[in-house]
Amino acid sequence: MAVISPPRQRLLDAAAELFAERGYAETSLRDIAGRVGIKAGSVYYHFTSKDQIYADVLMAGMDLMIDGFDQVDSPPGLREKLGAHVLGHLRVLHSNLPYTSLHVTSFRTAPPEVRATVVPRRDEYEAQWTNLLTTSLPNTPTAEISILRLALFGAMNSSIDWFDAGRGSLEEFADVITDAFWAGATERRKRSA
Repeated sequence: MAVISPPRQRLLDAAAELFAERGYAETSLRDIAGRVGIKAGSVYYHFTSKDQIYADVLMAGMDLMIDGFDQVDSPPGLREKLGAHVLGHLRVLHSNLPYTSLHVTSFRTAPPEVRATVVPRRDEYEAQWTNLLTTSLPNTPTAEISILRLALFGAMNSSIDWFDAGRGSLEEFADVITDAFWAGATERRKRSA
């Protein structure tokens, strides 16, 4: 990840929080500037537009997810490796919610130019998971792997709306998701073989 100047980072952090709280359309440059205690015009020293800020926040969220995937120690065993990556995804997702939740909650409504900027990075993350699932579930057709990946992402990412650490840990949740996913995916392969 690139080194970001402290004032620029403060603006990105403020923007991420505001976009997560209010949404893209309801957040103005003035709101972002006010959150860090500067005048709205000063934002243009660091960014060309609100779209650039939003794209940079979304890219930072994807960088966090990709870095998190890369840092997972993959244990031996296909189910164990999958479980380690599920837990890694959940940890990064929940420890960086202002940045990572936007991909779940508002990416589809982002301006087309912003989506076009971020899609290649999202595709890169999805490719990491596609490769993991292809390795973990050999002989599974590519089209089915894509559906399985989307189902797994749905299970993990929906947790931003309801997960409560007071009712259980991310480790327990990751285990439940991994067990349910693994049982379903491997049973499906047995039936179609």
